[in-house]
Amino acid sequence: MATIRRRGDSWQAQVRRHGYAPKTRTFRVKSDALTWARKTEIEIETGDLRPDQRCKSNLTLGELIERYVAEITVGKRGSNPETYRLRRFLSHPICKRRFKELSERDFAIYRDQRLKQVSPSSVKRELATVHNCFEVARTEWGVAPRVNPLSGLRLPVPSDQRDRRLQPGELDRILTAASATRTKHLSKIILFAIETGMRRGEIVSIRWRDVDLQRRSVRVTQTKNGHPRVIPLSKAAIALLTVQNGSCDGSEARVFPITGNALRLAWERVKQRAGIEDLRFHDLRHEAISRFFEKGLSVPEVASISGHRDLRMLQRYAHARNEEILRKFDRD
Repeated sequence: MATIRRRGDSWQAQVRRHGYAPKTRTFRVKSDALTWARKTEIEIETGDLRPDQRCKSNLTLGELIERYVAEITVGKRGSNPETYRLRRFLSHPICKRRFKELSERDFAIYRDQRLKQVSPSSVKRELATVHNCFEVARTEWGVAPRVNPLSGLRLPVPSDQRDRRLQPGELDRILTAASATRTKHLSKIILFAIETGMRRGEIVSIRWRDVDLQRRSVRVTQTKNGHPRVIPLSKAAIALLTVQNGSCDGSEARVFPITGNALRLAWERVKQRAGIEDLRFHDLRHEAISRFFEKGLSVPEVASISGHRDLRMLQRYAHARNEEILRKFDRD
């Protein structure tokens, strides 16, 4: 089956067929991608393209994971964190065993061992990815057992919900540390995150064509849940973009020309310089959403900005400060 998808300014064509290794090529023009995909399908149908012998071999779990990273993960929007997660998983002894011999008990043992080392949410993400790897191998590659060994496995329930907010003075320390780095735009990105509640990946992906300064809005197309949304911008956010617009190279240019990984590393350095340990970049989103509620926005209004489709999930971000509550108590 052929899949044609847009990848930036190019088109990626991928042909998958049971018993054959997936074939992938990238073209500048969509019609070329369609032509190549059809030609590849004809080669499979006529027997000109031989089946992949790896599909019939007794691969180890590690080899299965390596193939998944190379052929599936690479095409995902969140490929970097998933690649890192799977590369780390590959160092575990379970990956040296033949995957067809692995049972639910083997992964239960792995789960219990990992829970002693990392948080339940980390273990759940790892096993969910491995589960999907087995599903792809079973349904598309034809090399896995009929029953996914992780299908009945009880995954840990994350209990590490965060309510971390910026403490007095922390933002000033962070901005001071950010201004001393060589990473351009870092201070503006941090402030923009607090003003909009946007995720790290969303911020680095927006282009000037997505920004409407007059209507004070930005359209976010690359979202976690796949649903684009339009975010209204505060005056402070508009001021940041107005200054940033001075270095604009056209509508296709990114507003903040930095990669997600570079931003992650820069954030870690800034935290260290500022002497702040327990603060993630994602906590800035938490801070922003909590501030939205404190300003009096309703749940539907905040959801339209944050992109939450399950309003119950939004409640975990609504942590009001005690001082703000007391101030409202004292209004009368």
